Amino acid sequence: MAKVARAAQTWRAYREVTKPGSPGLGTRLRALPRMIGAVMNGRYSGMTKGKLAMMGLGVLYIISPIDLVPDFLVLVGVADDFGVFLWLMGSLLGEGGRYVDWEREGIGREGIRSVPS
Repeated sequence: MAKVARAAQTWRAYREVTKPGSPGLGTRLRALPRMIGAVMNGRYSGMTKGKLAMMGLGVLYIISPIDLVPDFLVLVGVADDFGVFLWLMGSLLGEGGRYVDWEREGIGREGIRSVPS
């Protein structure tokens, strides 16, 4: 059931990326290093350091040769990595889009909300 939820989250992130007016995939991916820096410096409060750490653990789990479910159990072993990958991509794309929107509002670079004229 959790894998279905992860797949649904990834599908929602994909639909968000392809929506007109929404930041595109490339924009979201290029924003990730800036977002990580802003979270670590405390400038961006839209994401916690805890969630950032969970994403980092997800990356380590995917690239690590040690798995909770060994990959030689072909379907199950690969499915757990794929489930983590789906969660990670959905989370990164979603958070990246929110960060780009935050920057576009004028909060990101100056640290203050721009006032409409």
